[in-house]
Amino acid sequence: MTQVLEGGVAGRRPTRLGPFSGVLRWRPLLALLGGLVLLLAVFVLDVGLGEYQISPLEVLQTLVGGGDRAQQIIVLELRLPRALTALLVGAALGLSGALMQTLARNPLASPDMLGITWGAGTAATTVIVLGGTAGSLAGALADYGLPLVALVGGLLTGVAVYGLAYRRGVDSYRLVLVGVGVSALAGNATYWLLTVGDVNEAGRALVWLTGSLNARGWEHVVPTAVALCVLVPLTLIGSHVLGALQFDDDTVRGLGVRMDLSRGMLLLAAVVLASIATAAAGPIQFVALATPQIALRLARSSRPPLLASMVFGAALVVGADVISRTAFGNLELPVGIVTAILGAPYLIYLLVRRYREVRA
Repeated sequence: MTQVLEGGVAGRRPTRLGPFSGVLRWRPLLALLGGLVLLLAVFVLDVGLGEYQISPLEVLQTLVGGGDRAQQIIVLELRLPRALTALLVGAALGLSGALMQTLARNPLASPDMLGITWGAGTAATTVIVLGGTAGSLAGALADYGLPLVALVGGLLTGVAVYGLAYRRGVDSYRLVLVGVGVSALAGNATYWLLTVGDVNEAGRALVWLTGSLNARGWEHVVPTAVALCVLVPLTLIGSHVLGALQFDDDTVRGLGVRMDLSRGMLLLAAVVLASIATAAAGPIQFVALATPQIALRLARSSRPPLLASMVFGAALVVGADVISRTAFGNLELPVGIVTAILGAPYLIYLLVRRYREVRA
């Protein structure tokens, strides 16, 4: 029989801090710290690289108030808002994916697979296309209210997926299957809108649909940062039930957890996070799918770690922005294309691995 030390986990001595105590797990902590170092490195590169090169040391000096006037304009007004938008969007997608995969107990569950990003994209495409042909309301929304429209579209899609998948509870496979179906419907509706709309408006919508950080300024950073400052702490506080929600429904009820309410609120938080990210930069694919699994394997934990998923999601989007801006000379790719190229092989790997597990 294993010995439990002082009420802690077997073989591990709990760490005490005043009235609080817990077991310190070094592997997840090291994964988080490594992710923060990687994020800092790619963030400094993203701000420093470009037509006017700025060294990493000069970037850091400018960020703390140093640098000459030219460096301050380039760093603080031109490049920093774009890099911060990438960081915030990646963090939101990473956290959203970690929540969905934990709640669905399925590594394929993500806003991409469940249709959330496509729902937001369909709503945004609708107002962009109608903005060039319909009345002043659609035009005003296309010019100024696109993030809000995308947010509403993602929320409505998430509610629809949850409602269609709910049958006295939410089964993970049914949730994924319903999400794939809704995603296909929203995607086809988006393509239809692109074909019937004005060529110029359709081109604008297509650029947005690929996921782009081009021309992102402080007007994109501030609302996204405020939303995350509210949502992330609330989500982390409510995530204490995630450990119990990994078990089957009967076990969760036996533990005294209000399963449907807890799962519904956390899924809502995941949908809102994904919708906010999509509203800020368009549908950036595969970030929410891949980064929780990367964090899970690095941390060797039983479920995707939330903070590490946020950090690796931010690092992936910022790193993809570096590649999209600098790897092809004067040609700048939308960041969503880079994340798709990096993430598609990982999706194939997950599908093959899942198939082998089922066969075994």
